[in-house]
Amino acid sequence: MSPKYEDIQELIRRRADLNARLRLLPYDGTPEVKTRGDKKYLYVRKREFGKQKSSYVGVYSDELYNILLANAREAREIKKELRALDKELASLGYEEASLSSNIMKNIDFARANMKTNIYDQAVLEGVGTTFPQTEEIIDNGKVSGVKASDVQKILNLKHAWEFILDKDVITCKSDYYLLSQIANLVNEGFYIDGGRMRSLPVEIGGSSYLPPIPMEADVKDDINSITSEDAPAIDIAIKLCLYTMKKQIFFDGNKRSAIIFANHYLIGNAGGFLVIPENEVEEFKKLLVDYYEGEDVKIISAFMKEKSWKKLN
Repeated sequence: MSPKYEDIQELIRRRADLNARLRLLPYDGTPEVKTRGDKKYLYVRKREFGKQKSSYVGVYSDELYNILLANAREAREIKKELRALDKELASLGYEEASLSSNIMKNIDFARANMKTNIYDQAVLEGVGTTFPQTEEIIDNGKVSGVKASDVQKILNLKHAWEFILDKDVITCKSDYYLLSQIANLVNEGFYIDGGRMRSLPVEIGGSSYLPPIPMEADVKDDINSITSEDAPAIDIAIKLCLYTMKKQIFFDGNKRSAIIFANHYLIGNAGGFLVIPENEVEEFKKLLVDYYEGEDVKIISAFMKEKSWKKLN
């Protein structure tokens, strides 16, 4: 693989991460204050289709105004970085690939179901939020009455989903480097380098299985071997998911990373998406422990294919 290709892939991943961060910002535009009578109100203003548009945010307070200012400042910095990356990609001769209509439909399908998917993943991780609370966090970045760590996990899931659904990233190879980037996003705020491969032993709650310490060369080869198989996209996606979970490649966030990684492959092949529904979580956990402890992988694979696969058509 040429250094130029690797440079382009890294720049594409960085650009997708910045675009995902931009979408995570709760307010889009420059803050402005409007006065009506003796009261002040906050709006955000941005240009759309050549016209200025103002959107109401709330009653004026110094705290909210400062949040809007910080939000606008961060958005400007991200957009500046994006422009620099676009120039760098252009200098390397990169041209954006056009996606097939089926892949575009699959991306739209996944986006339309993103809130439900994130909620289901949160349930799998034991995050104690209701669906309305999860929706509020996804839309506004915060909600009252929920632990900060749970809010962070949900925002991280949104960030990782936005990352893989980026039109450039979806065309990237589903390899170890992409998986590491997903794990880094999933673990953001909990670990300094959440995408670094585990180098110490770990235990899995509720199981006697002790995953061996992974070796980078082996993991790379294993993932490449799975994605090179001549098999339906759903079968390969499930294999990627279960391999990542059982291998416990990272110190934390392996189930979350595994599901999103599998979806990158599946959506990139217009194969629908994969998620463990809330009402199937307990059965999935039981089958997962059985798989960890030596049960034939065909059992949990069949369960996932029947219960977790949402087809595009």
